[in-house]
Amino acid sequence: MNHPKQQDPVTEGLCEPSGSRRTFFKRATGAAVALIGMGLAVPLIGYLVSPAFKRRRQAWVEVGDVAGLTVGEPKQLDYLQVVRDGWLTTKLHKAIWAVKQADGQVTVFSPLCTHLGCSYRWDDPDKRFMCPCHGSVYDAAGKVLGGPAPRRLDVLPSKVENGKLFVIYKEFKAGLTKSVEL
Repeated sequence: MNHPKQQDPVTEGLCEPSGSRRTFFKRATGAAVALIGMGLAVPLIGYLVSPAFKRRRQAWVEVGDVAGLTVGEPKQLDYLQVVRDGWLTTKLHKAIWAVKQADGQVTVFSPLCTHLGCSYRWDDPDKRFMCPCHGSVYDAAGKVLGGPAPRRLDVLPSKVENGKLFVIYKEFKAGLTKSVEL
C-alpha cells in the first residue's frame, strides 16, 4: 500500500538544500584546477605552435667593396652565408649580380632566372644577361628582352656602408608575373 507522504509540520514550507558543502568544494576545486590548467596550456601551445608562423630572420651580409664595381657593368659577387637553425650552423655559398649606377647606387639582382630558376650569366660582348636553360634574355637593368621569362630580374635589398656592399639574400618563386618571396 502506498501512503501519501506526510510532511513534518516543523519543516513544512522550508526548502531542502540543493547541494551539500562537500559538493560545493568539489566544484570549486574543479573550477580552480581547470582555470590553472588553461592558464598553463595556452602559453605552452603558443610556444609549440608559434615557430611555424615565424620566418627565419635574415641578416645583412657583406658581399664586397663598391670600389671594385664598374659603372654599368654587372659583376657576379660570391660570398659565404652562415645560417643558424637551432643548434645546426651551415655555411652556404651564395652569389649575386651587382650593377653600379652612374649616381653611385648599386642594384643587386638575384642570381636566378625568373622563368624556371636557372642560373644566368652576363654576356659581355652583347651586354645582356642570358639564361642557358630556355633562352631568356635581360638587359643590365634586369628588364626582359626576350624568351619565356614572365618578369624582370628580382632585385634584392641592398645598402652601401663605408664603401662596403651589404645584401639580404632572398629567393623568389619562379614562373610568376609578380615577385613572390619564398
